[in-house]
Amino acid sequence: MTARMTTATAVGEIVVRPAEPARDAALLQSWLRDPHAAFWQMGDLDVGQVHDYLETIEADPHQAAWLGSVGDASTFFAETYDPAHVLLTDVHDAQPGDLGMHVLVSAPRGRPRHGLTGHVMAAVMRLCFDTLGAQRVVVEPDVRNDAIARKNADAGFRVVRDVPLGDKTARLSVCTRADFAASRLAGGDR
Repeated sequence: MTARMTTATAVGEIVVRPAEPARDAALLQSWLRDPHAAFWQMGDLDVGQVHDYLETIEADPHQAAWLGSVGDASTFFAETYDPAHVLLTDVHDAQPGDLGMHVLVSAPRGRPRHGLTGHVMAAVMRLCFDTLGAQRVVVEPDVRNDAIARKNADAGFRVVRDVPLGDKTARLSVCTRADFAASRLAGGDR
């Protein structure tokens, strides 16, 4: 995947680029070990395992991994995937133009910034819609993850239903271009 996106925001310039296993595995592993990433269920992976995970995504034509920075600091990781081929094949009736998405935000240099997550989420949604051409973005967070549920609602996601997914119960939700355009995050309210 060679797509790259840059956007100016109130928290600084956000750049999203394809993740590179050799370069990004150690950084991502440190983020996954943080208690805030517990819902990713990957905190016990070592750097080599994260490297292999990123290589698996890179080799799959139905998935992509992204690393994002705000200003000059690496700040977030995102994954996009085709839900007709990955993860949701048994629980979601994928439509043409559906794109699954995950996002993990890590405050730059460990210093949280008000509004950062909202700006990152908006940038990832724009990546999905404007750069990757999605018609709908699909997410499936753990039903216990209240923080991401609030952020998804702010981005315009509508809950479809709860579904069993691996070791969790997931809250399957979708967001159309129009839903996002009318959302708090698209309007600049973080």
